[in-house]
Amino acid sequence: MPQEFEQEQYQPHARKKKKGRFGCLIVIVLFAVLLIAAGLLGARFMNEVYGSDTKGSEVTVHIDQGSGPLTIGRALQEAGVIQTPKLFQLYVRYTESAGQLQYGDFTLCAGMSYDEIIEALSVTVKRDTVTITFPEGITALRFAQLMEENGLCTAEEFLDVANNGDFSQYDFWNQIPEDDTIFMKCEGYLFPNTYEFYADDEVYNYVNTFYAEFDRQVTADLRARAEEEGMTLHEAITLASFVQEEAGNDQNAKVSAVFHNRLAEGSPYPRLESNVSSYVQREDDNNYLYNWVAPYYGGWDNIPAEIYAAYNTYEHEGLTPGPVSNPGIEAIKAALYPDEQYIADGYYFFVTDKNGKYYYGKTPAEHQANVKTAFSVQ
Repeated sequence: MPQEFEQEQYQPHARKKKKGRFGCLIVIVLFAVLLIAAGLLGARFMNEVYGSDTKGSEVTVHIDQGSGPLTIGRALQEAGVIQTPKLFQLYVRYTESAGQLQYGDFTLCAGMSYDEIIEALSVTVKRDTVTITFPEGITALRFAQLMEENGLCTAEEFLDVANNGDFSQYDFWNQIPEDDTIFMKCEGYLFPNTYEFYADDEVYNYVNTFYAEFDRQVTADLRARAEEEGMTLHEAITLASFVQEEAGNDQNAKVSAVFHNRLAEGSPYPRLESNVSSYVQREDDNNYLYNWVAPYYGGWDNIPAEIYAAYNTYEHEGLTPGPVSNPGIEAIKAALYPDEQYIADGYYFFVTDKNGKYYYGKTPAEHQANVKTAFSVQ
């Protein structure tokens, strides 16, 4: 029994040793295969990064504005210039060259090294440009007209993208209320300045230029100030548009104070009563409803009733549903930092004479006296 027992124990043990040798052999072979594959892959990557002496035929590669290294790598792959977009992304990151990469059309060829590709993509492609100045206080419709007059796009195309495009990358865009009585969603956010545009760019990029500048100019501090004043950013920009239209820069804070007093809770005069947007129908008057909204709808009588009611500041209490122009930064600051003394003193009225002098009043009687004085100035 002991001998048989030893034999039975020994033979299985011997078979396990053979199996172990076979398993080790498989592991060694697999490791060798992987090592060879890794070597070949590494060699391919090295060849791709450093390029080759033999270059392929030239191809034109288009890089869209705003493309990141991976997106650029994919465009290069599609054109047959490189094989591995992810490797290109990693190389650009390693060499810290992402900021050099431009957009446009570039002539490249397969076999170029990554350094050669980056150098080629770092050259700004010469493109025709158009420079346009957009004054403070002009409307979205005027922005669109200027774009069309300068041959960049039609006014209709511009307004369609400005009002309906996806600009959700900006917090301010996401905060604009969904309100059917807002005449133009883009109104107030097309930041006035002088810009240089590519003559052959996309309409989206044109519009985004204005929105990006608005986002840069209206800082986090200004947005926090709006919250301190109990206003949304949209309300602040709407108020700023009235300040822009009603005041010269030296009077911004005082005019703002008058509007703040009228908008305050319990105000005896809760309407703005500003001719900037009202029932007044005069060609020489700066009137949003008459000069811009009415022509857009084909005439005064064609203005939708809800739009007219919402923007008539002699009938509608509080702010209009949206801005009535695109204010500059000083008007925006004035809307957020009104003259505290004029608020405390309770000014609710102002009027200007033909020389641009402002007269402020606390009561209707004072205001009427100021109107009489203003209109008597020769």
